[in-house]
Amino acid sequence: MTALLTLDHVSVEIGRSQLLDDVSLSLDRGEILGLVGESGSGKSLTALTIAGLLPLIGGRISAGTLRFDGTDMASLGAEGMRKLRGGRIGFVMQNPMTALDPVQRIGEQIDVVSRLHLGLSAPAARARTLDLLRQLRIAEAEAVAEAYPHQLSGGMKQRIVIAMALAGEPDLIIADEPTTALDVTVQAQIIQILTGLVRERGLALLLITHDMGVVAQACDRVAVLYAGRMAEERPVGALFDAPSHPYTRALIGCIPREGMEPGGLKGIPGAVPSASNFPEACRFHPRCALAIEPCRTERPALAPLSGGGQVACHRAEGRPR
Repeated sequence: MTALLTLDHVSVEIGRSQLLDDVSLSLDRGEILGLVGESGSGKSLTALTIAGLLPLIGGRISAGTLRFDGTDMASLGAEGMRKLRGGRIGFVMQNPMTALDPVQRIGEQIDVVSRLHLGLSAPAARARTLDLLRQLRIAEAEAVAEAYPHQLSGGMKQRIVIAMALAGEPDLIIADEPTTALDVTVQAQIIQILTGLVRERGLALLLITHDMGVVAQACDRVAVLYAGRMAEERPVGALFDAPSHPYTRALIGCIPREGMEPGGLKGIPGAVPSASNFPEACRFHPRCALAIEPCRTERPALAPLSGGGQVACHRAEGRPR
C-alpha cells in the first residue's frame, strides 16, 4: 500500500546553501513519526518543505520527489498547494504565542479554515469550531471563541492552534515543536490530545521535537536528523533499546532518568554546524568520540539495519558489514 506521505531523496536549497541533503521519509495513516535533532538540524525546514512553504523563505526543492497520497506535490502548483495546505494537511505552528492573529477573535480564526476548505456557512463553521474546542477539552467553548489570544494561557493557545489544524479535516498533521515553552503538565496533556486524535481518527502525525522523552512517549517510528542529513530511522522501541548512530545515543543520553547519579547527565560537546560550514564526509564526526579516519573522508551511506530501520554511520551498531 502506498504511504500517505513520501519524501524520496529530497534536497532543499536556500540561495546557494543546501540545507537538506538527500532526506527520505515515509508516513502512513494512523502512524506517528517523530522527527528529532538539535536546533539547526533541519526539522522545521522539513516541515516547511512538506507544507509547500519554501517560497516564503526563498527556498526550493533542488532534488528528489515529494508525494502526498500518491501525487507528486511539485505538479500541484501554488493553487493546488493552497487547497492541500489547511485542508488535507494541517500545520501546528512552532510557537502558539505568535501563530495567532492578536486582533482577531479566536472563533473567527478557526471558522475561516472550515469555511475555506469545507465550504461551510458562517453558522455551520462556528458550530464546528465550538465542537472542536470541546473535543480539545476546552471548557466554556463559547466564551473562548469570543476571546482574543492575549486573554488565553500558553496551553490554551496551543489547543487553539491544534483546533485550527483540525478544522479542515486533514489526513496529515504536522506538529512543529508543539510542546515548547509549556510546563510539564500541559505538555503531557497536549501530547495525549495529539496521540488520541491519531488513534481515534486514523490521522498521520509528523511530530517534530528535540525532546526525546516526548518521542518515547508518543511515537511509532523515529527519524533522526543532523545538519540536514538523515542519521538514523527506526521503530521507536528498537531505537531506544539499541540506538545505532552515536548521535542518537548522545541524544538519548541527554534524557534525565530517575535515580541518575549527580553529574550523570551528559551534554553533547560542540554545536550543530551552520550550512556555510558543514564538515566533509560525516557531518557529525567533529563532535563524535568514536570517529575514525573514514568518518573524515567518506560520506556514510544510509544502509539497512539487521533489526529493521536504517542508519548512516561507519561505526553503527547493528549495521551489516
